[in-house]
Amino acid sequence: MSLLLIDDDEVFTSVLRRALQRRGYAADIAHTGAQALDFLAHQDYSACVLDLRLQEESGLKLLPELLIRAPTMPVLILTAYASLATAVAAVKAGACNYLAKPAGADEILQALLPAAVDSSLPLAEQPMSVDRLEWEHLQKVLAQHDGNISATARSLNMHRRTLQRKLAKKPVRC
Repeated sequence: MSLLLIDDDEVFTSVLRRALQRRGYAADIAHTGAQALDFLAHQDYSACVLDLRLQEESGLKLLPELLIRAPTMPVLILTAYASLATAVAAVKAGACNYLAKPAGADEILQALLPAAVDSSLPLAEQPMSVDRLEWEHLQKVLAQHDGNISATARSLNMHRRTLQRKLAKKPVRC
């Protein structure tokens, strides 16, 4: 099985590639959307791991192009900025799954290979914290306004700079 890793974090991708290779998987690394499309033009991949935020690019905008070039390739969205709004958008755009960083090689493989998951294990139920609920709501309203910070702030009756500060922080854990 060969994987295409698309992420602008060079350290993360090299560590992930080594971990995947130790498990018997081949992996190529692309740090930009153009590199990823070039890889796809020359090779077929069994699956792809795509970062949601690539330096100046959006993984959600790159996803449809990847699926046009490789329609049967499962694409996993991996992000440090996870939210319900982006998860829904990713799945609607064609992603097979969505994971929040930090995620290890085993978690990534389980998300890409659903047959490897033991469905008999119960899922732990844990309600979201208030901070996480706020983050999710901000992301939902931001998505409703197509990423427009000013329109989102007006909608939330919040000062624009306050909203920018809240969005600049990494999402809190559940």
